[in-house]
Amino acid sequence: MEKIFVIGIIFASITPFAFADVYIQNDQQYIGDDGAVHIVGEIVNELGIPLNQIYVEIDLFDENRQLIQTKETSSLVNTIMPGMKGPFDLVLTNSEAKNAKSYSMKLNYQASSPKSQVIEITESELTRDNHNNLMITGTIVNNGEITANMVSVIAILYDKHGDVAVVSKVNPEPDYLGTKESAFFLLSVPDKTQTGEIKDYTLIAESEEFAAVPEFPIGTAVLLILTLSAYIGITRYSGKIVTNLFSATNLK
Repeated sequence: MEKIFVIGIIFASITPFAFADVYIQNDQQYIGDDGAVHIVGEIVNELGIPLNQIYVEIDLFDENRQLIQTKETSSLVNTIMPGMKGPFDLVLTNSEAKNAKSYSMKLNYQASSPKSQVIEITESELTRDNHNNLMITGTIVNNGEITANMVSVIAILYDKHGDVAVVSKVNPEPDYLGTKESAFFLLSVPDKTQTGEIKDYTLIAESEEFAAVPEFPIGTAVLLILTLSAYIGITRYSGKIVTNLFSATNLK
């Protein structure tokens, strides 16, 4: 999919430059095995403060760039810690997508109270079974001092171009971990059409109480006391589209 131009709009209550530090990247669309159209991508938080209540609002436009309808989806990660990502997956039925030629994305979020980053994935492996189903298995551990409830593991899988190919989420059974306890998880990736050329993946784990161990240092603690509300608009115009539900004509 050719991305012709990007427009950013920001309304922030405190931090005027916030839009430069929270953004959507590596988005694309595909038709899943269920026949639905998926728009997937990842939200990056480089603000230095945790974010929650994160929603992606997607406007669909016809060939004349007239608004058809607006759909909304949320980040699969409830709290995106500083320096980390949260994927999203908007699912459109055939009737919802059939006249769409382009889409724009608006990102809404709120500042969150900080979470201890003590939920750690200690090992993982990506494999395929005899039916070519892709799955990720691994071990998750709670390094915190209290029980972690509603534990979840989220996977972002990337294609050879570095775009998000597919996302998936699972709650281990049981979905709680006592302090210092570990558990096995199995995360399946159902869309075979998207898993043929997977080149890389990222795993994120969290619970109601805790966040994942950071991949690199977070921002200073003083920034955590700030409150923030922001609205970001990003426009993506589709050129060469892989689905016959969308036009393959370049928009200029």
